[in-house]
Amino acid sequence: IPNRKMDSSSAARRRINAIHSHLVTSSRSSPLLRSNPTAGEFCLDNGYSVVLPEKLSTGNWNVYRSARSPFKLVSRFPDHPDIATLHDNFEHAVHEFRDYKYLGTRVRVDGTVGDYKWMTYGEAGTARTALGSGLVHHGIPMGSSVGIYFINRPEWLIVDHACSSYSYVSVPLYDTLGPDAVKFIVNHASLQAIFCVAETLNSLLSCLSELPSVRLVVVVGGLNESLPSLPPSAGVKVVSYSVLLNQGRSSPQQFSPPKPDDVATICYTSGTTGTPKGVVLTHANLIANVAGSSFSVKFFSSDVYISYLPLAHIYERANQILSVYFGVAVGFYQGDNMKLLDDLAALRPTVFSSVPRLYNRIYDGITNAVKTSGGLKERLFNAAYNAKKQALMNGKSASPIWDRLVFNKIKDRLGGRVRFMTSGASPLSPEVMDFLKICFGGRVAEGYGMTETSCVISGMDEGDNLTGHVGSPNPACEVKLVDVPEMNYTSADEPHPRGEICVRGPIIFRGYYKDEVQTREVIDEDGWLHTGDIGLWLQGGRLKIIDRKKNIFKLAQGEYIAPEKIENVYAKCKFVGQCFIYGDSFNSSLVAVVSVDPDVLKSWAASEGIKHGDLRELCNNPRVKAAVLSDMDTLRGFEFAKAVTLVLEPFTLENGLLTPTFKIKRPQAKEYFAEAITNMYKELAASDPTANKAL
Repeated sequence: IPNRKMDSSSAARRRINAIHSHLVTSSRSSPLLRSNPTAGEFCLDNGYSVVLPEKLSTGNWNVYRSARSPFKLVSRFPDHPDIATLHDNFEHAVHEFRDYKYLGTRVRVDGTVGDYKWMTYGEAGTARTALGSGLVHHGIPMGSSVGIYFINRPEWLIVDHACSSYSYVSVPLYDTLGPDAVKFIVNHASLQAIFCVAETLNSLLSCLSELPSVRLVVVVGGLNESLPSLPPSAGVKVVSYSVLLNQGRSSPQQFSPPKPDDVATICYTSGTTGTPKGVVLTHANLIANVAGSSFSVKFFSSDVYISYLPLAHIYERANQILSVYFGVAVGFYQGDNMKLLDDLAALRPTVFSSVPRLYNRIYDGITNAVKTSGGLKERLFNAAYNAKKQALMNGKSASPIWDRLVFNKIKDRLGGRVRFMTSGASPLSPEVMDFLKICFGGRVAEGYGMTETSCVISGMDEGDNLTGHVGSPNPACEVKLVDVPEMNYTSADEPHPRGEICVRGPIIFRGYYKDEVQTREVIDEDGWLHTGDIGLWLQGGRLKIIDRKKNIFKLAQGEYIAPEKIENVYAKCKFVGQCFIYGDSFNSSLVAVVSVDPDVLKSWAASEGIKHGDLRELCNNPRVKAAVLSDMDTLRGFEFAKAVTLVLEPFTLENGLLTPTFKIKRPQAKEYFAEAITNMYKELAASDPTANKAL
């Protein structure tokens, strides 16, 4: 009997070992299980993603999940499954970190700037209760939408926490949308209360008669005696933030906690093709996304974070939810990007989130300073840089001498303590990412996401030194690529499957507010959100963004561009027969390829006394290019081309540049004019090295 037990135990152990070696990262494959296009293939190869069948009956293995949670999508924090809403998350922080620093600001009541002064988690919790009670005191019903119309400052987060605890829906309003868009959102979301500052109060009051839903306007930072008093017939009360707090303290109200499926916020995204769209996100959406992100992003209560990215955008919003969960201290910039470096020096953050546009500026500033220093300093920097880069590539630690001699001075630019940097909103070039890792010495992670997925879709895993990708799926979602045959992207592509990135899971938004048609355009019947981005799977299940499906693209500074709209404007230019506008998220400028009107070109050249052999020579003449660009500039608005290439050949069906309905085939045009596009960006970089990557 003992022998039988031993045999049975050995057999069980062998089976467990075989399965374990198939599913978990290992340097050698199990001889019992060969590599198949299943979870095992990708776990054995670095272990970032697993691939599963979308439907077991089809046998099509095309759905990728994080290897951290392959069999169940994350919807709650593993260590705190009781946190189901933003209210729960903040209550957890108030109890766990009551006396820890939470909200810091340098700006005084009189507008002067000094050292950072802090509010604790406990104090913020008390202010949240008073603020929510004040809204109830003014008769704002539970479930109402509340607008927040000012830039990052402590009161922004306190208002947001009050909305969560009293079941209001927060709706960010941001200045860059412009007054018409703000008016549209206020009416579209039926805002009953709006928190603003003195700077945004006037624009609200000027159109108050066109905002019938608004009952209460709260002015943050304003003195009550200086506020305008509106006649009772207006039906709107204007009070200061401090008065509302006092009213709430005098009439405290019990929390009205939301349910997980209740709406937490409506985030309006700037529309490039029409009016802004309201992205409806629930408490469950936001908690799931941040809980999934917490698997690879760990903050600590000793961390300090600087808040300057717009809180109206989901990137910063998700960072704040994660910061609350871990009890992080959040210091705010003074509201001026030009003084950000001064704020960094005063705050000395340990966590720094930014966008490629700013990282590019840091990169350009340091590399230009090194080049101009010349001599010994330049040679020392290059020696230090190459030594650290070699160590990084080999997974080793470089000698600390290089930090002492060179890199500590660079680290001081961000305060000297940054241990973790994140990048989002648009792609960060591999060159700049490596530069940040080497110079600042901490972890640098790039992520991919969108408002409609409550933020993060994928992110780079710790220890992954490969750059040029956006990592593996957030454990709270699954990702698949869908064929786009009209752009020649398919799952059968070699060496990497390609297609439109589609996402499913608890992070997917409820829909566009009051817009079922546009909601159905992006969410299919099986619950997959179609992002419009084209991606491919790199080895190990890493996702790489390579294109856009729709004719909308994002420049390096995060600005969305609708090229057809610009092309239609440029078509009015006398020189332009046809026009192709190009831009991408690695560059902050647009460039244009113009098929010229030959008769206009010849006539203009004759009038200017420009001699030429043939029209092709004329197209390459710098003076002609400058004239065409100048003529195009007279028609421009904010979006315009910084460089132009003139061609004689028209865009036609025959050369593959037009569809049967005479629309430009963008992927084909991009390939057709690839050399011209590259040359234009080189010319721009040469004429002004910082222009194409400036903040």
